[in-house]
Amino acid sequence: MPVRVTLLSKPGCHLCDAARDAVNEVIARAGVEASVDEVNILDDAALNQRYWDEIPVVLIEDRVHTIWRVDPDRFAAALKEHSE
Repeated sequence: MPVRVTLLSKPGCHLCDAARDAVNEVIARAGVEASVDEVNILDDAALNQRYWDEIPVVLIEDRVHTIWRVDPDRFAAALKEHSE
């Protein structure tokens, strides 16, 4: 079963662009099956209120993994842990 990854972002966010790239690169090289869903917090009032000053936020299996910047090694390790 793929590991569920969610990227909470918003348009025009350069950190979100960097996080998206890092998430995709790590998944491609980690050898882990993962599904990635990107959610625009501007489309969800509750998410916007909760995360407006913390984006980008990466969730793994609906739990916050990282805020602002993705550490590729830490993210890869977390993906592998969740895929076992």
